[in-house]
Order: sequence, then structure tokens, then C-alpha cells
Amino acid sequence: MSDHANELAAQPDVRLDKWLWCVRVYKTRAQATEACRGNKITVDGQHVRPAREVRTGQLVAINLGGWTRTLRVGALLDHRVAHAELGPYIEDVTPAEERERGRERQVQNLMARPHGEGRPTKRERRAIDQAFRSPYDY
Repeated sequence: MSDHANELAAQPDVRLDKWLWCVRVYKTRAQATEACRGNKITVDGQHVRPAREVRTGQLVAINLGGWTRTLRVGALLDHRVAHAELGPYIEDVTPAEERERGRERQVQNLMARPHGEGRPTKRERRAIDQAFRSPYDY
């Protein structure tokens, strides 16, 4: 067998909820499990359970309430990695118009303040600043 075939055969089977947690889509594994149970996650167009095993190349769509983030599974992993090391494990294939719709929804949620609520807190102010910052500003 070729090296690539050996590498694919050596990869462990990984549960969907664990993979979503490992690639930092969800902050906790419990949140990933709850999203799967709530029919927010589809794999190749089918709603799945948290225990479903993912394979390299599959498309995972995550419904984020108003827009859908689409990810392609890269190499499998069974432990959480730093955000900077996600390159070989995940590919974001979300269309640009879908991503823009999500950004617009985020800005609308940030700007909607009930009358009499007062000034934004420091945390809310930072979120507003980040929403309006260019992706190239540091």
C-alpha cells in the first residue's frame, strides 16, 4: 500500500461531536452534542446523531440560526488543537454571501438595544468594535 493509504487506514474513527469540539467549532463537547441532537448539524446533507463517525472529505453543515457554516473534514484528530494548527484538519467552504449574511446578523444583534438599557458594557463595546473592524486590522 502507498503511504497515503496507510495513513488513512491508521486514522482513528472519530465521533462527530468530538471532532466539532476538537476543531473549535464549539467551546465544549456538550454543546456539540446538544447541537447534533437539536438537528443543527448535517453531514453530507443528512441530520446526524452525535455518535456518527466522520471521515475525511465529508461536508459538515452547521446551522447557526440565520446562516449556515459549511466545513470539509480534513485529517481526523481526537484531541483539541490550537486555532493556529487547524489547517490540515478543517477547510471552511462556506460561500461568501452566506458568511456575509452571518456577519450582518451578528451586527444587527449587537446594535439592537432595548430603550432605557443604557450604555453598552465594556464587553459589548469590544464586540461592536470587532464587528466593524476590517479583517486586516490588528
